[in-house]
Amino acid sequence: MIRLSNIQLPLDHNDTAIEESILSMLNISAEQLVSVNVFRRGYDARKKTNIMLIYTLDVETTNNEFLLAQFAEHQQIKETPDLNYHPVAQAPENLTERPIVIGFGPCGLLAGLVLAQMGYKPIILERGKEVRERTKDTFGFWRKKILNTESNVQFGEGGAGTFSDGKLYSQVKDPKQYSRKVLNEFVSAGAPDEILYVSKPHIGTFKLVAMVEKMRAQIIELGGEIRFSARVDDMHIKDGQITGVTLADGEQLHSKHIAIAIGHSARDTFEMIHKKGIYIEAKPFSVGFRIEHEQSAIDKARFGPNAGNEILGAADYKLVHHCKNGRSVYSFCMCPGGTVVAATSEENRVVTNGMSQYSRNERNANSAIVVGIDPSDYPGGPLAGIQFQRELESLAYVMGGSNYDAPAQTVGAFLRNETPKDIGTVVPSFKPGIKLTNLADALPDFCIEAIREAIPAFNKKVRGFAFDDALLTGVETRTSAPISIKRDPESFESINTKGLFPAGEGAGYAGGIMSAAIDGIKIAEAMALSINAENTLSNKN
Repeated sequence: MIRLSNIQLPLDHNDTAIEESILSMLNISAEQLVSVNVFRRGYDARKKTNIMLIYTLDVETTNNEFLLAQFAEHQQIKETPDLNYHPVAQAPENLTERPIVIGFGPCGLLAGLVLAQMGYKPIILERGKEVRERTKDTFGFWRKKILNTESNVQFGEGGAGTFSDGKLYSQVKDPKQYSRKVLNEFVSAGAPDEILYVSKPHIGTFKLVAMVEKMRAQIIELGGEIRFSARVDDMHIKDGQITGVTLADGEQLHSKHIAIAIGHSARDTFEMIHKKGIYIEAKPFSVGFRIEHEQSAIDKARFGPNAGNEILGAADYKLVHHCKNGRSVYSFCMCPGGTVVAATSEENRVVTNGMSQYSRNERNANSAIVVGIDPSDYPGGPLAGIQFQRELESLAYVMGGSNYDAPAQTVGAFLRNETPKDIGTVVPSFKPGIKLTNLADALPDFCIEAIREAIPAFNKKVRGFAFDDALLTGVETRTSAPISIKRDPESFESINTKGLFPAGEGAGYAGGIMSAAIDGIKIAEAMALSINAENTLSNKN
């Protein structure tokens, strides 16, 4: 096929515009055009009164080879790359050892699925519950303030991404088209076909729940095994080689190929692996607040008179500001038409996150507004970042009333450094609830200073961002893991523990659903190649 890129058409273009653009670009007749597939559709909203749709198209003609040769120097006309996923290995018939995957979020899910598809029959261990039981526990916390520390926003089937906006795009380099593999698997599991071509695909929590169940069923059908409520409390290491794990109930499982895809909040597991001597180091992350505006205000600011257009959907934004004090403040995990949710996994702590459904039709838009920090801000060794997070979350718990309500402040009051008497027109979405206070005490002074400088700067890019009634809710601390489990860039194994494959967000190698899922595929491939190499060597001996 032939790929045509950067085809720009008006937002209100007619049904024949795409075909007409193809015929004009390739200088062919309608009879020569066999088929058209939309590979990507994005938009350019820099001119609000003239928003353009931008297409990438894959077309089949009666003479592809001739046209590709004719337009060989044309940057917008190229051969369509191979988008099919090609497994790197297949499990040997005499396989004697099953690989283990710890964690069943996006990374562990794709690692387990790809291993199962290649015939390795993985054992997947998830400390939380299966997704529907986990959903009951999570909503129970939001409604009744009853926290299950093993089944919540952070822990359980589907990982933290289940209770999020469900974004399925990433900025990671992807020359092997792993992202296409992920999207195809999601569509096969029930995701809408549009995630294959819209520029910023998303799913939302309720659709993710059903998809995860179908993908779990496929793993089991292919011979894999998934265990829930199976927290790993110990790892067995002999002469620098991983040999197995011990579960919380005392059961021991043996394997020399183990992936650890535990997400960014498995603090007790981070502490355990550090004690075992597995090399980890502190790394940068970010802390801040959630900010809420009415979605209609964001739509108007971004799309002008085209606000509400069905193709454009609910508007998002991506903002960054470099402050005078040397800090960077940026928006993170923006959730159009969503809600701010309670995301703690530990008792007597308050953590915020954002979530939205596929429809993105809730009243408010929200995103994290966070400040970048690094290990110099929390000295004390590889685990110091965990303690830093815990201190902020415990303080937020107290500031919110010590009952899991979150501390909150209107933007106007925050900028004026005063405690608001009441909320304004932006109604808080956080459950269980909020307590109005002065958030100046919720973060280190350098963070407050930076955010106070950034919000007016963001207002120049998104009009109304500094609206007095917009609402800040604290605290956002789980932007990423505060540690990195270092791995070899070639083998993907821990740099000092053979057979252990650190993966995903918890290891410091991903930052969202898509990047975590892509990393899961890479880890599955690395494990498969390692298993086959050892199996070949064993047979020779």
